[in-house]
Amino acid sequence: MNILISNENKIPIYEQLINSIRTEILTGRAKQDDPLPSIRSLSKSLEISVITVKRAYDELEKAGLIYTIPGKGSFVSAQEIERIREYKLLQLQEELLDILKSAEEYGISKETIIKLIELL
Repeated sequence: MNILISNENKIPIYEQLINSIRTEILTGRAKQDDPLPSIRSLSKSLEISVITVKRAYDELEKAGLIYTIPGKGSFVSAQEIERIREYKLLQLQEELLDILKSAEEYGISKETIIKLIELL
């Protein structure tokens, strides 16, 4: 699992950790029932507090992205992944509608926007 955090980022470390793990799960790099690093090993490798990692894991568990088995560790959950993807897709759809409205105000066609997206 590729977990990145930065001390120079304005986002709190525990939120960076949540976002990084969430990305790993939602992109499919972390699969259902894959183990997460232990709280102690992750805190040691990232040189952050055990409490920070625990807080992030607790939040991820509340969101349904991971589950914990006492004495065994934390694992990727499948329960909420599809629902979260659908939610994110709806968010993207709303953002794209906003972009299309803005483009229309500036006289830019939908086809031009589609071409721009395809260039990405």
